[in-house]
Amino acid sequence: MLQPKSHFFCKNCGTQSVRWLGRCPSCGEFNTFEEEVIHREKPDKGKSLKKTSPSSPKKIEDISLIETPRLSSGYAELDNVLGGGIVNGSLVLLGGEPGIGKSTLLLQMALSVRDCSVLYVSGEESEVQLKMRANRLETAFLNEDCYILTETNTQEIFAHIDKLKPQLIIIDSIQTLQSNLLDSAAGSISQIKECAAEFQHFAKTQAIPVFLIGHITKDGTIAGPKVLEHIVDTVLQFEGDQHYGYRIVRSMKNRFGSTAELAIFEMQSSGLKEINNPSEILITQRDESFSGSAIATILEGNRTLLIETQALVSSAVYGTPQRSANGFDLRRTNMLLAVLEKRCNFKLGSKDVFLNIAGGIRVEDPALDLAVIASILSSSLDEAIDAHTCFTGEVGLSGEIRPVTRIDQRIAEAEKIGFNKMFLSKYNMKGLQPNKKVKLIPISKVEELFELLFSNDN
Repeated sequence: MLQPKSHFFCKNCGTQSVRWLGRCPSCGEFNTFEEEVIHREKPDKGKSLKKTSPSSPKKIEDISLIETPRLSSGYAELDNVLGGGIVNGSLVLLGGEPGIGKSTLLLQMALSVRDCSVLYVSGEESEVQLKMRANRLETAFLNEDCYILTETNTQEIFAHIDKLKPQLIIIDSIQTLQSNLLDSAAGSISQIKECAAEFQHFAKTQAIPVFLIGHITKDGTIAGPKVLEHIVDTVLQFEGDQHYGYRIVRSMKNRFGSTAELAIFEMQSSGLKEINNPSEILITQRDESFSGSAIATILEGNRTLLIETQALVSSAVYGTPQRSANGFDLRRTNMLLAVLEKRCNFKLGSKDVFLNIAGGIRVEDPALDLAVIASILSSSLDEAIDAHTCFTGEVGLSGEIRPVTRIDQRIAEAEKIGFNKMFLSKYNMKGLQPNKKVKLIPISKVEELFELLFSNDN
């Protein structure tokens, strides 16, 4: 019997050390090392992973490329985020805040997938709790080959997998699992690394897809070592404000498709409902126009969205002006305010400026800049912008309007929703065919936007 050994692990990147270090030599973070007691032992006979034949090197031209069909999750939006469906042998990590709906989403997927036996392993809920949740969910198709297992020991889980032979495995969650190979507690850095490595080996050798649910920390990162995100093939971030009904699944990493893909669901009493046309729900429907509102065309992955930008500019009554941005980078907001003050001579230094992206969505597309500028100007002048006008363009430090990518796709989306006017960079007009339904207004500077929108002659 080996004596227990104490090791130190970096909770950020998972680096192991025999002694405590103030600064991690791998990631450079300070005060991230935590002590764990580790005792490795051989797994019991019959509970280890199935042995596989040793691999041998092959010439790249000798490797046959066979297009294997992807497994549909039962939801077109989720398939799109995954790159076209679930790939056999893939390891997918789904992270999100507590109560956001991670378990609900994957349980719905387990009940909706067709022609596939699914094993849902839960280390957090009992069988009765999962049954109650399943009865509440409404799915178009009910998978009768969905099995529930409440277990946290990985060796026991693999023993049940060997008997059941499922085609899809869901683990809820990776932080609750514990391997007999280590003596450390469940949720520790060493246990998370070991359990994730075991399921990675299983997924690759058996060609069975595995979904892992992961908790996140208070700063929004997935709990456990950063190496966990490197082990898996796909990282999905499940986000959204719990005060809103909408939930967003965002692809942060995908070895089998493009990243930054996005799917929007609506949380209802009967479960999560996918939104096929998110632009319609992200734009507030009003009977009258209000100042401080502008519509932007943005890109999330391969999807074009129309989203409402709301701004409120008021006099600072507490001495120090406040700056707040919800769903948009605050530093970029301050940069755009500086451009307005420098190039358009708008004195906003003594004003409170509040910015909000409607729907609780977070946007990083720089094409939102022009709509942010327009909404701030509209609120400052207390003049409403035409409800059928949208904006797309990046704003530079000199006040120039820079072109954006896939302008044809953005115009087509605006036309589909019913907009008849779009402000864009004049550099996007090169080679662009005129649109009969959407009037394109090219501009090159922020000053031109102000003159065209709020001049008395317009």
